[in-house]
Amino acid sequence: MCRWLAYSGPELVLEDLLFKPENSLIQQSLAATRSIATTNGDGFGVGWYGQRTSPGVFRDTLPAWNDANLRSLAQQISSQMFLAHVRASTGTATSRENCHPFRRGRLMFMHNGRVGGYAALRRELEQMIPAEIYPGRNGTTDSEAIFLLACGNGLAEDPGGALCRTVNQILTLMQRSGSDEPFRMTAAVSDGHKIHAVRYSSDRESPSLFYGTGGSIEVADSRVRFRSGAGSVLILSEPLDERCADWREVAEGQLIEVADGQVTLRPFCP
Repeated sequence: MCRWLAYSGPELVLEDLLFKPENSLIQQSLAATRSIATTNGDGFGVGWYGQRTSPGVFRDTLPAWNDANLRSLAQQISSQMFLAHVRASTGTATSRENCHPFRRGRLMFMHNGRVGGYAALRRELEQMIPAEIYPGRNGTTDSEAIFLLACGNGLAEDPGGALCRTVNQILTLMQRSGSDEPFRMTAAVSDGHKIHAVRYSSDRESPSLFYGTGGSIEVADSRVRFRSGAGSVLILSEPLDERCADWREVAEGQLIEVADGQVTLRPFCP
C-alpha cells in the first residue's frame, strides 16, 4: 500500500514535510509504520499549486529516498497547497505514467488502496470512463481509472458526490463480476482551493488516514509542531511525528473537506 500527504495552509517549503520530520513521507517510502507494505519504492510524485492555473507535477520511478532531484526541488519549491505520494505497486508496472498524483486541468488526485480483482475488471472499468475523458488515460493503474471515472461523474463541481458515485459504480461492477476481493481506498483530490479526502473500504479494513490542524506548521529537530490557531491542515497516511499530540484519525467511511483552513467531516456512504 502507498503513503501520501496533502497540505493546505500558509506557504510552506515542500522539504519541511517531505524530508525533515522523523517519520517524513520520504522516511515512510523506506520504512512505513502503518502499512502492509513497509517499503514504498515503486516511484513517487509531488504536485503543487503556484502562479499558473494548472498545478505543477514532478513524478519519477526511482525510490523517493534515492532521488537527488526530488530533494533539490523540495528545498526550493514552496506552496500553499501541495500533494505528495510514494508508491507501492499492487500489480501494475513501475512507470512514470503510473505514479501519483494524476492531473487533469486544475484537479489533482492520488490514491492508496486497490480495486479487488482489478486485472479481470480493468477492461469493463475503462469502458465506464466517458469517451471525451478517456484520452487522458496514460497509465494502467486502477487509481488513474478511478480518477478519470470520477471526473466523468462531476469531480470538479461536486468532489464528494462524484467520489461516492464512482465508488458505487465500481462496487456494482465488482459484485456483478463475482469478485470476492475487497475494495479499499484512501484518496485525495484538490483543485487549488479545497482538498477532499476519503477513507472507505468494502470490508472495513481501510488503509490508515490521519489529519492535523493549526495556525501553521513548524518542524524543528525532526519534530512537528502545530502553532495555535487555524488555517493550516495536513491530511496524511500516517503521522509524521509520533510524539506530536495533534494527529487525529479519520474514521472508516468518512469524507474530509478542507476549505479556508477549516475541516469538515461527514459520512461517506456509497
